[in-house]
Amino acid sequence: MVKTADELALMRISGRLLASVFEMLDRQDLAGMSTMQVNDLVDRFITTDLAARPASKGQYGFAYVLNCSINHVVCHGVPDAREIVRDGDIVNLDITLEKNGFIADSSKTYMVGNVAPAARRLVRVAQEAMWKGIEQVRPGAYLGDIGFAIERHARRHGYSVVREYCGHGIGREMHEEPSVLNFGRPGTGLKLREGMVFTVEPMINQGSRKVSTQDDGWTVVTNDGKLSAQFEHTVAVTPAGVEVLTLRSGERPMPGLRVA
Repeated sequence: MVKTADELALMRISGRLLASVFEMLDRQDLAGMSTMQVNDLVDRFITTDLAARPASKGQYGFAYVLNCSINHVVCHGVPDAREIVRDGDIVNLDITLEKNGFIADSSKTYMVGNVAPAARRLVRVAQEAMWKGIEQVRPGAYLGDIGFAIERHARRHGYSVVREYCGHGIGREMHEEPSVLNFGRPGTGLKLREGMVFTVEPMINQGSRKVSTQDDGWTVVTNDGKLSAQFEHTVAVTPAGVEVLTLRSGERPMPGLRVA
């Protein structure tokens, strides 16, 4: 759960490499691509350009390097050569990367082309909710502080928070302790200590928080068919507060939030 200085140094390398994957995707025009084409593009970039390992591939029997979740798909969308990303879609890409034995995990919801204002608002609030959670990370804080900040921000804007899926510790394994819920009460849960590394990854729904898993055993969708958006970073608890290990070049946290 708590990483040594040497382990954290290796996790910074994994995080920086994963950030570069999203920087590469930021330069792509996703409209017209199949989700399998996106998967293959990322696979080649991680393995060939970065000489790293796509950690999701083979994990729990999953055959691909990323989850591609479009519109009402909440998470764990499976790449498919028949599924085309279209103008107006919102698309969450959730990617993991392992280098030197340590794993980083991050996701971003992309707005493709002419996205409707209501969808843009959802994506904005989901990203803000992630940063609201990250803002709580510091030694002596509690996991409940993170979840409370996330859900409060979402609900203030009329959205709901998915409760079945959450952030998690990460390091040599993709999923380690603790579970980082996206709801909670301040001052409750595990007390944060310097050296802890985990993900903060709220999934915010336009309508009801209720979700279900489709017959493929992976794809999770909103029950009401309304949109869902997600953002995720891998973070470390530092003496000064928080370090975002997967922060992308040019990415700006919310105003007033200081991160390493």
